[in-house]
Amino acid sequence: MSVIIEVTEFVAVITLNRPEAMNSIDPEMRAALKEAWKRIHADDAIRVAVLTGAGDKAFCTGSDLKKTMPPAESFASSTFGQAESDHLLAGLTTDKPLICAINGYAMGGGLELALACDIRVASENAQFALSEVRIGSIPGAGGTQRLPRAIGASNAMLMLLTGDRVDAAEALRLGLVSKVVPREALLETAVGIAQRIAQNAPLAVRAVKRLVQQGMDMPLNTAIDTERYVFGLMRDTEDRIEGRRAFQEKRAPRYQGK
Repeated sequence: MSVIIEVTEFVAVITLNRPEAMNSIDPEMRAALKEAWKRIHADDAIRVAVLTGAGDKAFCTGSDLKKTMPPAESFASSTFGQAESDHLLAGLTTDKPLICAINGYAMGGGLELALACDIRVASENAQFALSEVRIGSIPGAGGTQRLPRAIGASNAMLMLLTGDRVDAAEALRLGLVSKVVPREALLETAVGIAQRIAQNAPLAVRAVKRLVQQGMDMPLNTAIDTERYVFGLMRDTEDRIEGRRAFQEKRAPRYQGK
């Protein structure tokens, strides 16, 4: 299986499983990832997802150029003539938090996968690059848009226009990742973060993620008004009442997502 999904206590670990090919994305993996995105969105047993890669060398090096040929149909046909997009990140839009555990190389589409996640944790041997300009192309899965939002325009331009690699220490300095840990602690660290998130009230977690994402594209006053509106929606939820009762009774809350 090119993609493995394991769910434990509301946390899904999604593993790109082509270590012999640096976890590069072939058509089979692309199809499996599309199904994984659907499951994350629809499965109530999943509150948080961790995306990682098998092996010690790479998280993901983007498309497998040996197996990925140019599409036979025109771009217009693939854009407007299909019921579902075959874009790498199509269907990944979700209010559930996504954490990326990056071991080794995160190149091209691999880095774009990581950028689509909300929290990124890297191993000490991680390397990052969007080098498409070196082969006459551009990042086509959100890289030119998400990278500047993650690390600022000037730093993003430096990476995008040179195609240069960035190591884990520099990625941490730039804010591309939140943590850098030893390789052997990577998945444990990412899953630990996911577990802490999964213990919180699901509706509140998803509301916070949506507010942050949408608010970044709003004027501040509009974003604050939206925040106040969502605060009002949360006020009467069963989970908010449960959170207060649990605090008063000095016990762990039992959230139901209601």
